[in-house]
Amino acid sequence: MSLNTPILDRPIRFALVGCGRISKNHLEAIAAHGGRAELVAVCDTRPEALAAAVASTGAAGFASLEALLASTDPQTRADVVVLATPSGLHPQQAIKVAAAGRHVLSEKPMATKLDEGIAMVRACRDAGVKLFVVKQNRLNATVQAVRAAIQQGRFGRIFLSTVNVFWTRPQSYYDAAPWRGRWDLDGGAFMNQASHYVDLLDWLVGPVDSVHAYTATLDRDIEAEDTGVLSARLRHGGLASINVTMLTYPQNLEGSITILGEKGTVKIGGTAVNKIEHWQFAEERPEDAAIKAASYDTPSVYGFGHPLYYDNVIKTLRGEADAAVDGYEGLRSLEILIAAYRSARDGQRVGLPLVF
Repeated sequence: MSLNTPILDRPIRFALVGCGRISKNHLEAIAAHGGRAELVAVCDTRPEALAAAVASTGAAGFASLEALLASTDPQTRADVVVLATPSGLHPQQAIKVAAAGRHVLSEKPMATKLDEGIAMVRACRDAGVKLFVVKQNRLNATVQAVRAAIQQGRFGRIFLSTVNVFWTRPQSYYDAAPWRGRWDLDGGAFMNQASHYVDLLDWLVGPVDSVHAYTATLDRDIEAEDTGVLSARLRHGGLASINVTMLTYPQNLEGSITILGEKGTVKIGGTAVNKIEHWQFAEERPEDAAIKAASYDTPSVYGFGHPLYYDNVIKTLRGEADAAVDGYEGLRSLEILIAAYRSARDGQRVGLPLVF
């Protein structure tokens, strides 16, 4: 059967590689689509993490990606391999998965280097498999409401857009996993914690024309930055900024986007763009009265978007939809992040697209 043949006669089979901090969201998302999705395997190089995942899910366990891909058991052969591993490992792992004829679902960021992200896309394209990149915050009800207002032209010209990610990650967070905060495997506050917000800025009001950034490692013992600021000129002429820190005292304070336009002003705030804090347009509409209903509470900065994202993945593989965020879409925010790091390194404005 061709890899592009819709899967209609059984659930889509998933294998999860990486059973760490974010794995719970993926396991819950797969479970939420019972009958349409099935977890058939879990994989981790750490024996204790693998044992816990096997015990909690009942799925087959593998101590390496190579062992998972080499298995000939039809019951554990996944249609999609989910990469919830350290970010810097995604490219080489995705290339192996593609070569084995499986679709790839990568957590953010898809890579820590642009050329490796491009290699992921090429490998999946050449193997005829799909590459999905998780951008679940796009599916927040709050973000969807703003996206609709932009597409309807309610803002008129958009003058200024500002993103704030004021979170905290104590030193113990970085010490708990030696890959965190490393340039090759993780990146810093921009690449890891704020990558979703860079994506949202580009998706909502982009594309980005050029950036100028500063980064600093002010208080955490890590290679990459714990704090950064970025100024951007947008292709349509407006300006934007992103302010990020993992040093907020004493807890996560804000993950927000503010859009200031000719005919409208909106702020989505809360700790993770989960609350409509301001919503005002020159032309009011009946649906504006209910806009607060888009707000919700979330126990973590991850929100509730993973099940919605998996819904699109499942529909895509069933031939019912197109991928909302594929590898090409994932490269857009990665390119902005790399441009920001180049700007901070060289002390100059960096234009997009990057030429290399």
